[in-house]
Amino acid sequence: MAEHSEKAAHLGVPSLVWRAGQKRRLQMILDAAGARVRGTVFDNGCGVGQYVAHLTPLGGTVIGLEYDFEQVREAKVRGDKLFQGAGEHLPLPDHSCDLILSHEVIEHVQDDRDAIREMVRTLKPGGRLVLFCPNRGYPVETHGIYWRGKYYFGNKPFVNWLPMPLRNRLAPHVRVYTARSLAKLFEGLPVRFVTRTIIFGAYDNLIARFGPLARVLRWTLQMMEKTPLKIFGLSHFWVVEKNP
Repeated sequence: MAEHSEKAAHLGVPSLVWRAGQKRRLQMILDAAGARVRGTVFDNGCGVGQYVAHLTPLGGTVIGLEYDFEQVREAKVRGDKLFQGAGEHLPLPDHSCDLILSHEVIEHVQDDRDAIREMVRTLKPGGRLVLFCPNRGYPVETHGIYWRGKYYFGNKPFVNWLPMPLRNRLAPHVRVYTARSLAKLFEGLPVRFVTRTIIFGAYDNLIARFGPLARVLRWTLQMMEKTPLKIFGLSHFWVVEKNP
């Protein structure tokens, strides 16, 4: 279990069950993509292939890349164009993708600037990157922390609100982003921002445990996405288009 937790800390835990949260995010991806889903679609950090499986029937050529070999092997049941590799060195030619999905991935790579540069390189002019990544304003660190050399798995409150040097000592294995720090990753790249917002989660685990009360919580938090209080949301949701 300890080894699994250490691995989860550094590589993240993919979506293993398709629930309301994944359905909601898929619809956000489709709304952002438009007709691009019928072109070449690249899921960069595809995990076990959940989004690959749901994007494939839409008529495009769907390619998945995943760093963890065990997850690639499991994902093979959901698609045949799945490969192992790192986000900083994409095995794709320039201007080859109509749509790229980066779903809670860049916080785990060795060099997030290089990972963003690679995705922009592989986008066709007019192609779009749909990006989800952790928001520093969220009051819970969802990837666990290290304390005195030992990793503690699970949600840890208020870690992300600490000064960054201290926060990064507790969570050196995963990044969080402000809107400003995320924008810096795109500096000098030939893109325009279509959507830049912050969303809350779907809290499916809480709903499974607490039922209607947790549904009210989810409704309330997702309504906050339309207010300035979205700064406390779980994830950045950005849609970035490569310039013609």
